[in-house]
Amino acid sequence: MKRAAGLIFFFLYFFFIFYNAEAKEIIKVLIVNEAYPRIPAKNERIEKLGSMKGDLLVMGTRYTGDIEIWKGTNGLYIINELPLETYVKDVVAAEVSADWDLEALKAQAVISRTYAVYQKRMNGNSLYHIVSSVLDQVYKGNNPDERITAAVDQTRGEILAYDGKPIQAFYHSTSEGCTENAEEVFGKSYPYLKSVEATCDISPYSVWERKIKLSEIEEALDISGIKSISIQSYTSTKRVKKLSITGDSGTTAILATDFRKALGWSRLPSTNFTLSIDKDSAYFEGKGYGHGVGLCQWCALGMAREGKNYREILYHFYPGTTLQLYENR
Repeated sequence: MKRAAGLIFFFLYFFFIFYNAEAKEIIKVLIVNEAYPRIPAKNERIEKLGSMKGDLLVMGTRYTGDIEIWKGTNGLYIINELPLETYVKDVVAAEVSADWDLEALKAQAVISRTYAVYQKRMNGNSLYHIVSSVLDQVYKGNNPDERITAAVDQTRGEILAYDGKPIQAFYHSTSEGCTENAEEVFGKSYPYLKSVEATCDISPYSVWERKIKLSEIEEALDISGIKSISIQSYTSTKRVKKLSITGDSGTTAILATDFRKALGWSRLPSTNFTLSIDKDSAYFEGKGYGHGVGLCQWCALGMAREGKNYREILYHFYPGTTLQLYENR
């Protein structure tokens, strides 16, 4: 009887210590939206104007936790400090749909948490740890949902690690055929971010078409009189790597990732495309949405519907990684 009581006490003690420590794990998020679109420059002088605790409504979005207002030479900056697990719930709600299969939601919870932990460890002494836009991962304030809360709670504290360290958990919306190698997009190779099979025919971005006026491309790239645009080279996964653009001032080579960024992420959904020019417009036929590196969200949903659990999904997209509980700093 005493032994049983001792085991129960030990379990409750461990439970209390783990959850109490975990509750202290916070994340500082720089809010980026239409009202506050800027990110502080590296050497920008910034001063704190004030702070508040509770709720703040910004353009219809409610942020909870500690709010700090900073003033820089380029404008105002809002930083939202909140518990990591609360942040993860809100990111999952912003990144995918709450009605997705639970195992897909759990996979998203783990990679969103992993991404946040990695960024916090990289930027621990900075004014903020992470940005609320696609520059990092989307965070749109407090968005409570029972199914997403369940997915986050059932994976509480879990992150993906490689050699015992949190991974750089890149992910994207849609790949069609296979994912991309990290070095093709980010210029750096990771052993766990290699191209793997990914089928996403359930995604609305499985295939797409775009007609873009040459004048729009000229404005985006600051190139006048575009006469031709051609594909110069491909990545190992057959995505466009480099383009050649001929205008009034000659021919310019540009990376497809830079070309897409200049036009806008949604304007040109991916670099997996073919193109042709007719009169005053460029026609793109493509597949996928996003940079193509790491987990494909729509493929993860398809795998969940086929009966795969979140561990199987994660290990498919991040080979060589393991699940572990994050350590608080």
